[in-house]
Amino acid sequence: MTKRRAAPLLVRSIAPLQPLAWLALGWRDIARARWVSLAHGAALALIGLLIVGLGHHRFWWLAGALSGFLVVAPVLATSLYALSRAIERGEPPRLQVVFKTWLNWQNSHFNKWGNDYWCMLQFGLLLALAATGWVLTSAGLITLLAPVPIHTPMDFVQHVVLARDGWLFELWLTLGGVMAAPVFASSVIAMPLLLDRRVTLLEAVLTSWQVVIVNPLAMAIWSGVIMGFTLLGLGSLMIGLVLVIPMLGHASWHAYRELVDPSAAPAREPDTPQNPITTSR
Repeated sequence: MTKRRAAPLLVRSIAPLQPLAWLALGWRDIARARWVSLAHGAALALIGLLIVGLGHHRFWWLAGALSGFLVVAPVLATSLYALSRAIERGEPPRLQVVFKTWLNWQNSHFNKWGNDYWCMLQFGLLLALAATGWVLTSAGLITLLAPVPIHTPMDFVQHVVLARDGWLFELWLTLGGVMAAPVFASSVIAMPLLLDRRVTLLEAVLTSWQVVIVNPLAMAIWSGVIMGFTLLGLGSLMIGLVLVIPMLGHASWHAYRELVDPSAAPAREPDTPQNPITTSR
């Protein structure tokens, strides 16, 4: 059971361009974890290719699947955070870390049916619900305002993106940004925090929002970096995701470690001489 604290976790203020340093640290972790890290990117790239292959003639199915895939990416990258944590502790970033993360991520947590044990799954379901809401809203907007029915990706490109007269694409992008902003604010450090510390889902989300409030410019740059690299990965026929996914996953762990001082919250794993837990950078 999570211990209650008198004060929220301390959130640090950072320089606006500090997210670029997280990318460098992400590359460093890839170099140390090697194939274990890159296997995450390869697996997600294959999932992306499968989604495109199954839905390339069904625009709304494709849009929904890809949206859900991208929104729940912070959950899918959980074992990348665990690998970065292992490197930080001086432990080998082996495949066993990945298995432990997905199969038994709290060794000392004997109650497997408690709310605290399933908090990351709950967060993943909430993110999937947000993705579903975006797809339904987007479908309603396009269906209502598009000049012709949109059935395939080429229909969307021709009649929405490349339309000469109209503002539907601009409205669609604006709506997407408005809906994506709270999702980003809720998840920017929530998953690494849930992995690392015994906090409730609400505490993790509120801490994530506080990070954005304290560092609005840096978080805006970070969200742009994430979006830019993600689009690069998608635009390279998913091949770029092999590198992009692990880089962003490892970098997100370093973002959490630099933005939050979690020492006020109990660790998910007990502190032992063989497994020291660092609480500050």
